[in-house]
Amino acid sequence: MKKYVYTFTVNKDAIDFNGHVHNVTYLSWMIEAATRHSASVGFGYEKCLELGGTWVAKSHTIEYKKPAFENEVLQMKTWIEEIGKILSTRRYELTRPSDGALICEGKTEWVFVDSKKMRPMKIPSEIIEGFEKV
Repeated sequence: MKKYVYTFTVNKDAIDFNGHVHNVTYLSWMIEAATRHSASVGFGYEKCLELGGTWVAKSHTIEYKKPAFENEVLQMKTWIEEIGKILSTRRYELTRPSDGALICEGKTEWVFVDSKKMRPMKIPSEIIEGFEKV
């Protein structure tokens, strides 16, 4: 499936006591990328709720490659690697365009759940088709 890409600048709040981006900030950026990607294909939070469900994380994996620093421009890429009946595996790649450096790679397993019962439910075909069209 096609990659979703967005570019942003590292702000001061992302920096830890070591002077580089804090580890948990990368997770926040991954979730932001997933949210933006879903919205871009017409299946943001509100639309999923209309279909009776929402996404919850089953697991996150992040592999840090190089540090990132305040005011750097970074580019996040995300894509759906696999989508099944109730689970979607999403990949992430964060780079620094100025030198092409790979900052980190990540993966999240997202489970689609009934928004009222919070129990796994089948991913609606509209959502699967929405991601496959891009």
